[in-house]
Amino acid sequence: MDKKHWVCPWQAGHMLTGSLRKLLHNPRRIVEPYLSEGMTAMDIGCGMGFFSIPMAEIAGSNGKVIAVDLQPKMLEGLREYADKSGIKNITHHQCGKNSLEIAKWNGSVDFAIIFWMLHEVPDPQRLIDELAPALSENGKILFVEPYIHVNEQNFKQSLDMIKSNGFKVISEPKIPFSRGALLQKS
Repeated sequence: MDKKHWVCPWQAGHMLTGSLRKLLHNPRRIVEPYLSEGMTAMDIGCGMGFFSIPMAEIAGSNGKVIAVDLQPKMLEGLREYADKSGIKNITHHQCGKNSLEIAKWNGSVDFAIIFWMLHEVPDPQRLIDELAPALSENGKILFVEPYIHVNEQNFKQSLDMIKSNGFKVISEPKIPFSRGALLQKS
C-alpha cells in the first residue's frame, strides 16, 4: 500500500483508557446494546482494554472476550487492568503485522468491535476478510471511525468493503466525534 499507516503507540495506552475519555465515549454504554451474558465478543485493536473490560463484564463468566492487538505492551496493560478488575474471561491475542491470525475462532464470535482503528491498518480489506469468517451466523460488527482522521467518503468506502463480505447495515449509532455503523452478517 502506498500510504503510510500510523499505529497509536503503546505509551498512549493508559491515556486511552482514562476517565476523561470515558466522559466522551462511555464504553459500557456504547457496547451494552449489542452484548449479553454468555456471548463471545472480539475487540479488534483492543489497546489496554477500554472496551474489552466492560465487554467482559457484560458477557459474564459464561461468555468471553477475545482481545486482539498488534502491540505486546498494549496487551500487558490490558492484563494489568483485567487483573485489578478481577476479570478472568478475556483471551489476550497478539496478532501479526499483516494478519489478525484469528482463524481458530471462526464461526464463534457473536459481536466484534472495530473502534477508531481501521484507518491505522495497512490492509483493511485483509482485516475484514479475516474477521468475517470469525463471526457466527447473524454475528454483528460495530464499526466506528473518528471524524478527524476519516472523512465521509473514506468511511463509506470502508463500509462498502465490510458489506461486500456479507454484512448489512442494521443501524447507525450516534457516537460523539465519530461515524459509525452496526452491521450484521447476512
